[in-house]
Amino acid sequence: MALKLHDTKQGRKVEFEPQEAGRVTMYLCGPTVYNYAHIGNARPAVVFDLLARVLRRRYELKFVRNFTDVDDKINAASIESGKPISEITEHFKNVYNEDMAALGVLPPDAEPCATDHIAEMVAMIETLIEKGHAYEADGHVLFDVDSNPDYGSLSKRNLREMIAGSRVEVAPYKKAAHDFVLWKPSTPELPGWDSPWGRGRPGWHIECSAMAAKHLGETIDIHAGGQDLVFPHHENEMAQSTCAHDGRPFARYWLHNGFLSMDHEKMSKSLGNVLLVHDLIARIPGEVLRLALLSAHYRQPLDWSDETVDSARRMLDRLYGAVRGIEVSEEARRSAEPPAALVAALEDDLNTPKAMAEFFGLAKALNKASDPDERAGLAARMYAAGDLMGLLRTDPEEWFAGSDTGELSADEIDALIVQRAEAKAAKDFERADAIRAELADAGVRIEDSRDGTTWRRD
Repeated sequence: MALKLHDTKQGRKVEFEPQEAGRVTMYLCGPTVYNYAHIGNARPAVVFDLLARVLRRRYELKFVRNFTDVDDKINAASIESGKPISEITEHFKNVYNEDMAALGVLPPDAEPCATDHIAEMVAMIETLIEKGHAYEADGHVLFDVDSNPDYGSLSKRNLREMIAGSRVEVAPYKKAAHDFVLWKPSTPELPGWDSPWGRGRPGWHIECSAMAAKHLGETIDIHAGGQDLVFPHHENEMAQSTCAHDGRPFARYWLHNGFLSMDHEKMSKSLGNVLLVHDLIARIPGEVLRLALLSAHYRQPLDWSDETVDSARRMLDRLYGAVRGIEVSEEARRSAEPPAALVAALEDDLNTPKAMAEFFGLAKALNKASDPDERAGLAARMYAAGDLMGLLRTDPEEWFAGSDTGELSADEIDALIVQRAEAKAAKDFERADAIRAELADAGVRIEDSRDGTTWRRD
């Protein structure tokens, strides 16, 4: 079965074919390291970690995720804190990796930093000037957007709409308002590097183009990131890379995850509703946060709430409850395969809701099995599915230690029964049946009568 991915540029789901048989290159835009990552920042890290796991089943993968360690926000943090820029960036690089590891995110194959690639950026800018796609003005170097007829093809918006909907610096030295900065001058108190255009620092967009080319080549298979990066960042990356490389494609497939909101409200610092991963993992298991981030299809919006987290915790309790008390050897775990239907769901544009349904189907079969050998085999497949999805990473006894038995509490059961009644009243019988099945999987039997619904544990 072919691996299918939704390509933003084509606007549809397509079969994936790497440019080199058996080998895939993937680049993910990483964090700007001046503060802690919030849960919205963690969604692309978790989603594309899952994609990397799926790809490694079929291909040799080189996966690069960068650090932006030169940026005006970092400069501002340095001035505000009185700490050197290098101290701030190094600290938050380490924190980011530790926080993502707690969410089950595996290290990428390379983690380039922008400040280690200034020479590559300068060289690419020089190439763009030579080819007539960039110009120097008042100590700046800018990309000439009008020199690239394909500009706007990724974000699917015309130039006027794009400029109106983004923060575009309007300056007298620009030929056109939509031209963007490749290099800008630095005052003595700001970080800077020598260049043919004077002491300065790179613009944000050129950083990723230079690092991707250095580590993955002029044309990469997959470029990934959050939906908020489609314009201007990825549009600008694509323009400058394509123009620098004589029209060769920058990325063959563009993947973007959807936005994350907080209780149906956009997450933002101005609203004070930003949740930092560093704080969340201090009180919530990272595996719960990971499953919560994977609970919706990656391209769909995800609303983050206490219920989102509680639901993920209950799901993990069910999975851990199924394998609890079953001894599985390391050899059996290594040789086991996840269910084919679960793999197929993930290879169909990372359909995590369907994959989780298959996961619970396996757990249900395990709960019903009585033969010891059959149970051990099913448990090994549970762990194989967990390895693929980054779940079931803890010993079951440790998972349940210090908490209740993993069973649904009476309040949780009553809440599900109320939800089922509401679903039936709305004639959403599929949802009502799903809740009944969820209760049954948790060992709770319900009985309907004229007087209402009662329940008992099996």
